[in-house]
Amino acid sequence: MRKTLTPLAALVGVLCTFSAWGQAYEGARREEVDGGVHQPVLTRAPELLGFVQADYPPGAAEAGKTASVKMAVTIDVEGAVSDVSVVEPVGEGFDEAAVTAVKRFRFSPAEVDGVPAPVTIEYVYHFTLAAPPPSEAPPAPARAVLKGQLLERGSRGWVEGGTVRCGEAADAPEATSDAEGRFTLDVPAGTCQVRALAQGFRLFHTDESLEAGETREVAYYLMPEAVGYETVVRGARDKKEVVRRTLERQELQKVPGTFGDPIRVVQNLPGVARAPFVLGQLIVRGAAPDQTLTLMDGVEVPLLYHLGGGPSVVNAEFLDRVDFYPGGFGARYGRAVGGVVDVATRKGATDTLHGSVKVDLLDAGFFVEAPIGKGMSVAVAARRSYVDALIPLVLPEDPEGGTLQVLPRYWDYQARLDFGGLRGEAKKSTGYLMAFGSEDTLQVVATGGGRARDLTVDTRTLFHRVKGDWTYRDGNFTSVFTPFGGFDLAAFDFGAAKLDAEVFSLGGRELAEWELSSFFTARAGADVLFEHVRGKAELPLLSFQYVAFPGAEPKAEMQTLEQVVNGFDGALFAEGELELGPVTVTPSLRGTWARKAGQGMGALDPRLFARVQATERFAVKGSVGLYSQAPEATDALGAPWGNPGILFERALQAAVGVEQRFTDAISVDVTGYFNRRFDLILSPGRTIDNGDGTYTQEANSNLGLGRAYGMEVMLRHDVTRDFFGWVAYTLNRSEARRAGSDNGYLLTAFDQSHILTAVGSYRLPWWDLELGARFRYVTGRPTTPELQYADLYQADANRYYGFYGDAGSARLRPFQQLDVRLDKSFVFDRWTLNVYVDVQNVYNATNVEATLNDYRFRDVFEVPGIPLLPVVGFKGSF
Repeated sequence: MRKTLTPLAALVGVLCTFSAWGQAYEGARREEVDGGVHQPVLTRAPELLGFVQADYPPGAAEAGKTASVKMAVTIDVEGAVSDVSVVEPVGEGFDEAAVTAVKRFRFSPAEVDGVPAPVTIEYVYHFTLAAPPPSEAPPAPARAVLKGQLLERGSRGWVEGGTVRCGEAADAPEATSDAEGRFTLDVPAGTCQVRALAQGFRLFHTDESLEAGETREVAYYLMPEAVGYETVVRGARDKKEVVRRTLERQELQKVPGTFGDPIRVVQNLPGVARAPFVLGQLIVRGAAPDQTLTLMDGVEVPLLYHLGGGPSVVNAEFLDRVDFYPGGFGARYGRAVGGVVDVATRKGATDTLHGSVKVDLLDAGFFVEAPIGKGMSVAVAARRSYVDALIPLVLPEDPEGGTLQVLPRYWDYQARLDFGGLRGEAKKSTGYLMAFGSEDTLQVVATGGGRARDLTVDTRTLFHRVKGDWTYRDGNFTSVFTPFGGFDLAAFDFGAAKLDAEVFSLGGRELAEWELSSFFTARAGADVLFEHVRGKAELPLLSFQYVAFPGAEPKAEMQTLEQVVNGFDGALFAEGELELGPVTVTPSLRGTWARKAGQGMGALDPRLFARVQATERFAVKGSVGLYSQAPEATDALGAPWGNPGILFERALQAAVGVEQRFTDAISVDVTGYFNRRFDLILSPGRTIDNGDGTYTQEANSNLGLGRAYGMEVMLRHDVTRDFFGWVAYTLNRSEARRAGSDNGYLLTAFDQSHILTAVGSYRLPWWDLELGARFRYVTGRPTTPELQYADLYQADANRYYGFYGDAGSARLRPFQQLDVRLDKSFVFDRWTLNVYVDVQNVYNATNVEATLNDYRFRDVFEVPGIPLLPVVGFKGSF
């Protein structure tokens, strides 16, 4: 009796995970978790249109042999099979027969972000033998239907491309889950031994007893193979800067000592000096904090951290990734002579409702994301602190009976609406609207005790942003337009003095990209910002009304000052990327024109980046360019507040480096840099001889000169299943001087010669625990020593003054600290509970953050850093 081949009928779905190459700007090879600049989204899976039956290997059919050949099948943008490789060989001719047949398959093209794109799928070709037809067909067995959905355990996410079988036999009924994880099985009535398997998940099995004619609906929750770390390779992303450190969500939320805060991880990268913990400033390659640009989804924000050094202003779940450029960035960025930090948020979930709630000793917050219609999704997050209620419980008592109140408070929010637009065969429009903001208030009241005077300080910082983003693609052309508006408020009260400033901003950004050929891509764009600033101050008059000695501080009449000023900063930029084999050259140009307080100024910044990929694992890179930063609008006011002749601050940045990848996960990056900053704004400015025996002192002038040079090393282990980490070392020297002065270059307050940071997190083999550690060693900051020969008292001011040595001739003690973090996840069907303990300063090292003097300048008091500080947190996600 002749045996025949039965083709598998259910080969119309996709059986595995896709590796997609996105069309987004700078789309490229990065090991990442849940992220990318524009995270590629599979919008259409390939469907099998033309099945080809394989030839059964000679002799195999007669011998009654069957087989299942698992292959990796690459489908090009036309739907044709471009490559087939056998993943699990079975031999005896089955492999060759399966490959020959699959190469002749025809699929519908897959789409990533609505654009046809190549994908790789896992495909299993089953060789089965049909039993010979009986002489008399037996009665058909009773049938039943099993319908259901495959969901990820712990998050309820849809599992696409999973295989569901009823039984272990080679010809057992099977189905493949669709994009929503749904499947339908037509099975014989009775007991069905269900087996469900998907790439990246553990095998799920259960038994279902089905009666004749019954239709049963089920939901199966598949456990991920690794609850810890997972790496998704999305394709090679072009590198147009000598140094761009990119951290993904998996790394950002697991670094010890950061309390799971995403943006604070930037402070552990090469090129970033350590700021005092109460400030949280970004000091990049020796530049002042206000010379580094901080962006959130491409929109400038006034601060990244609550209360200076507290949590960042964005919910960790909202964050997609953080790009950090310590220097040498391309022409699309401007308004900075230091570095750039660009925080990117992610779109909401498109499958079902997800969210999380996090509570720790500092604050509590939530995050919710969900689809709200076809092609639309929404994500919302908010957080509020209660540290103001806890700090009084841990403040030490004043032995002299004084009182100290420190009442910090903060909140933040983010909301994002994503939508799809017109869709055609070769073009697509997408976009999103987003609103975000934060507020920080801090009140410090110190009275009585051994203090020379009572002290009251109140600060408030508030900002809101609303932005849009529209992305249009048509073939090799991509356009991204980003309009935005914002409001900033800063208030500071110190005793009787009060300062308030409001900033209303409106701007937009356009970036267009044309892929003109396989080796040349052109980009151009515009970047504009308008600001309306209103300031008000209540300050003492300069003529004091003195009280008799001895007595309290001099009292003075108060004066009210108000000022309104406008500022505009607009730029056009262009760059061309030329790839000639292993050599990539990217020249770029940014032209800026600004008008501040009615004063116009301009700057032209050429830049050049080059990279030579000498081998697959070794590359040499370098960059050189000019950078400009416009003054604040208030700096250009007329006397006595500003200087109408003020100009751009400028910088020449140069860097050269090498990259070496040792394994797929381990790499090293070494970069040397030299930055020369000039035309920096200093206050007070130059003294002008008026020619009549009088002199005029400018409020500020472009008299500052600065230079920073050094080396950065980063040894990195990318995110894998069980481990990630890096070792970062920075050798740095930062100096500055005043033009026209007889003094040479002096160390700046931001100089730190040696900065060493080691970070690692390991998924233990027991109980799904994750253990991480961070160690830091930093050279102490420069300081000016106090030389108190005698008490220096000035009766007119009724206060003491000190004697000091040379500026920057001494340093604080080096900083060193070890932090440890332990995470445990409890995975349930519909939600996951994460419990963590984050311990800062494990061995309770005594570090110095600053120094203070007593009122007679006789004694110097060291302000200590944080002691041993354990923080326990809980996070539930669904």
